[in-house]
Amino acid sequence: MTKTKTLHAVFDGKVLKPEEPIDLEVGKHYVLTIESKRKITDVEKDPAFDLSSLAVKTSISDLATKHDHYLYGIPR
Repeated sequence: MTKTKTLHAVFDGKVLKPEEPIDLEVGKHYVLTIESKRKITDVEKDPAFDLSSLAVKTSISDLATKHDHYLYGIPR
């Protein structure tokens, strides 16, 4: 069985150094998938900046409080 862990690390020019303690077996081989974290310096380029543009007019007045009913059919 394959287990997946996500950890954050900093590359110092020679090795990756985890930013927090990790529980890995010493001497065991691991496969790493490297993903660079994007740093958004311009707040307007952040996808969450214009979240309101994704809003959809439903005319359902209690959608925020009864969303489980509308999504999953759970009785009110």
